[in-house]
Amino acid sequence: MKKILIPILFLTYISAAELEIGSGMPGMNYKLKDISGNTTTLADVKGNKGTLVIFSCNTCPWVIRWEDRYVSIADKYTPKGIGVIAVNSNAGRFDGDDSLEKMVKHAKKNDYNFPYAQDPRSQLASNFGATKTPHIYLFDNNDVLVYRGAIDDNARDARSVDEPYLANAIDQLIAGNPIEKPISKAIGCGIKFP
Repeated sequence: MKKILIPILFLTYISAAELEIGSGMPGMNYKLKDISGNTTTLADVKGNKGTLVIFSCNTCPWVIRWEDRYVSIADKYTPKGIGVIAVNSNAGRFDGDDSLEKMVKHAKKNDYNFPYAQDPRSQLASNFGATKTPHIYLFDNNDVLVYRGAIDDNARDARSVDEPYLANAIDQLIAGNPIEKPISKAIGCGIKFP
């Protein structure tokens, strides 16, 4: 009996390598579906001192633990010239828990004070190399990445944070100082790519 070998292909979605510190902001004009009913881009939300891009979603336990800090960071730093946007790239769940309708309810319930938008086909997340929710990217006023990673070192309790990575980076950016810790480890749920 003659053996026949049949090649088998395994197809997986592979995102690009994570954006390196010093890289330019990708996809600035990529159109995102905003919960306002309009489309927006990263260029639209850009601040005159910098831009904070938060890859997020509605249901990840890590997001739920940290999202109150999204709001306090936006409260503190938007008036100081930092543009803020949360981007939901869970395209694999846009027909369910991460639908635009549920995003509207989620943002209202959690007092979001910044744009919250869907990333069609998870293209923006792929361009950034983002893999988690939350996954944080801070750019300077020249659209150069200066910080990426987590918000701080304690998702469970904002009062027990020892190192507020993101707030420190924003303060240093606004002051015109080098970012002392430009990278921390993003911790969260995996982005649900299509």
